[in-house]
Amino acid sequence: MLKFSFVLLRILIISLLKNKFWMVQNLVFLFMFIYIILINFSRYFNEISYFIGLDLISYGLILLTFWITGLIFMAREKIHKYNLNINLFCFLVIFLILILYLTFSSVNLFIFYLFFERSLIPTFFLILGWGYQPERLQAGYYLMFYTLFASLPLLLGIFFYINNVNSMNYYIINNLQYNFLYFCLIIAFLVKIPIFFVHLWLPKAHVEAPVSGSIILAGILLKLGGYGLLRIYIIIQSFAIKYNLIFYVISLVGGVLISLVCLIQVDIKSLIAYSSVAHIGIAIGGLITLRYWGFMGSYVLMIGHGLCSSGLFCLSNIIYEKLGRRSLFINKGLINFMPSIALWWFLLCSRNIAAPPSLNLLGEIILLNVIISWSWIRIVILVFLSFFSAAYSLYLFAYRQHGQLFSISYSFSINNFREYILLFLHWFPLNILILKSDFCVLWI
Repeated sequence: MLKFSFVLLRILIISLLKNKFWMVQNLVFLFMFIYIILINFSRYFNEISYFIGLDLISYGLILLTFWITGLIFMAREKIHKYNLNINLFCFLVIFLILILYLTFSSVNLFIFYLFFERSLIPTFFLILGWGYQPERLQAGYYLMFYTLFASLPLLLGIFFYINNVNSMNYYIINNLQYNFLYFCLIIAFLVKIPIFFVHLWLPKAHVEAPVSGSIILAGILLKLGGYGLLRIYIIIQSFAIKYNLIFYVISLVGGVLISLVCLIQVDIKSLIAYSSVAHIGIAIGGLITLRYWGFMGSYVLMIGHGLCSSGLFCLSNIIYEKLGRRSLFINKGLINFMPSIALWWFLLCSRNIAAPPSLNLLGEIILLNVIISWSWIRIVILVFLSFFSAAYSLYLFAYRQHGQLFSISYSFSINNFREYILLFLHWFPLNILILKSDFCVLWI
């Protein structure tokens, strides 16, 4: 696996140096299919060498990484058209592919922490270099300092483990009976995913980031927090049983409050970003139950959310590039002269509600069952969470597509084939994976 990663990096950089940007995009998809053919996935750790190995959780998230980064190259048309440092942009994305590949395939907790933090560097430069507004500097600082401040306790907890256990491998590490280790090991992942109260960096980063930054944030980087929680909770189950109720209530109540915040947003990217926090709230609730179905449902929802939310950000960017604005008050009546794009808004907003036959539906059904079985009184919170989730998705679609058309909207460029392919490649796996749901659920 380590050899595979370096071969990938070398070929991509050679293609980049020859200014073959179309080749870089096609090679990312090609390497994904090669990875499917060469690597035999299993629910147990295999392909282990030094600090590299994978099981079915890592396998699915690595495939999601290849798929989303391939779509990033497809969505970079504006950067290529105006030659906005295209070489540096492609190099940062390739560097990010390698980092994420090594993060998800690490079997050593300390190595995982190193790559987990290193993923901040290319994301920070993507926001600062190709962001839209001058506030992108503040958004980059929010992203950097929220994550770094929360990661310091994780680093201290890892050092404590190394000093007492002398091993950091997931399949060897033991549970140490220290209360402070519980909070040290999970706080960084709760900020990264993010949970309510520490979510403010995410909407700001999404609004100021370019479409490539929004895709990589929504599609992959938020999944680093969920992946870390999946690994850590298996190690610290005894303390998680005592203290998980605190974060359980925060995640579900916070999801309801964030859903209300979505209903007062006027910026489209901000609304989609806050909806990500609301969806992640129910995923955290499933993880915190420490049950097989909870882990499984959270994993399914993370993959489905990565595809659905990324597609919504691509749609908002398509409208922004054509009309030059993202306000819901101005962008009305778009169904009148962009009916094909309105169809894609309907398809992706319905998947955001978890309409069948999407992967989001499977994840939410599993999570609703496991959360209610863990504590039936929480059904009241879940009713509000599900209702407002449908409400802000309908608000996003209806307020945008219907209403009186703004006068300056009559001048715009027509849609091209690249945009339809980009949206289709988000929507198609989101619906087809439910036909192969054992790939997503039978991994423990």
